[in-house]
Amino acid sequence: MSDPDPSPVRLGGPAVRSEPLRRAGRVAWSLVGIAVLVVLLVLFLGLFRLVVIPLAIALFPAALIAPLSERMKERGWRPGAVAGLLVAALVVGTLALLSGLGYLVATELDDLGASLEQAYDEISTWVDDNVGVEIPPSDELVDQVREWSGFNGEDGRIGRFATTALELLTGALLAVVTLFFFLKDGERIVGFLLDMSPAAYRDDVAEVGRRVWTTIGGYFRGQLVVAAADAVLIGLGLLVLGVPLVVPLSILIFIGGLFPIVGAFTAGAVAVLVALAEGGAGLALAVVAVNVVVQQAEGNLLEPLIVGRATKVHPLAILLALTAGGVTLGVLGAFIAVPLLASGVRVVGYLRERAKVDRAEDVPPDVEPEDVLGEDDD
Repeated sequence: MSDPDPSPVRLGGPAVRSEPLRRAGRVAWSLVGIAVLVVLLVLFLGLFRLVVIPLAIALFPAALIAPLSERMKERGWRPGAVAGLLVAALVVGTLALLSGLGYLVATELDDLGASLEQAYDEISTWVDDNVGVEIPPSDELVDQVREWSGFNGEDGRIGRFATTALELLTGALLAVVTLFFFLKDGERIVGFLLDMSPAAYRDDVAEVGRRVWTTIGGYFRGQLVVAAADAVLIGLGLLVLGVPLVVPLSILIFIGGLFPIVGAFTAGAVAVLVALAEGGAGLALAVVAVNVVVQQAEGNLLEPLIVGRATKVHPLAILLALTAGGVTLGVLGAFIAVPLLASGVRVVGYLRERAKVDRAEDVPPDVEPEDVLGEDDD
């Protein structure tokens, strides 16, 4: 009787059949190709971040207010008037909100900095006395951060500030203009992208775009609500406990809530440090308890109800996405990393569904589809 596989490969031991080996090689080379593409994409985003970031940022308010824009158009409003009115209202409202919050924070910013410096010095002293590890004092640490960031001289500070201000202004203007055209010509832009795609895959591209758009809008709306709930609940807890600087801490908690896991942890840590400096270890532990209770309520109740399962990804994937986005594009990169990751998860889910359908359609007439799909695919 002949061997069913006549071409075994021997590697100094039992025969290794060639087909599994070839399959493993294809998978390995596929992974290498994907890694190369990811690296090239990261490099591309880093080189053109002044264009990429405003385009990505404009997607979030566009997804947030797109339903209102569509309703206004259905009632007879001209697309240009709708886009102009909504963008103007968003810009004016954002500037007014930032001005009000800036005034509230500025009145207590010095006190917040002093409290954090005092808490840091107390922790460094305790660590030095009980652990034997010397931690640099706060003023020395600030000098090291300035030197590392390039703000180590008057000329360096002025030059870096001017460059950063110019980039922010340019990016903000580009984001506003992009948002206007997203709202005004959204359907035309989608139609252009569909026309650019191959006809055989046009329906798939349309469905992928719809899912990505829904995911971004759902994430942005839900995360704003979750961040506001965190700020209100933890702020009330700080107020009840008698922790000072409630307003700037609540604002910091709201901003941190827009960055899952990392932002909430960082903002909560700042609140704990302020409580430690002002009221000692007992008050700090009480603030830790408040943060834990609110974060547990958010993770188990608010996020599943508000953000939904559509944007649910593993915490490790979130941390990796935040790190990659922050390294590539800074704070804004970290901000857009999670919704982009969630969108990618939705795209992969659609491709898997599409593959199941294709496999079922290729089943011969005398074979049941369940025999091809398998129990795990149901």
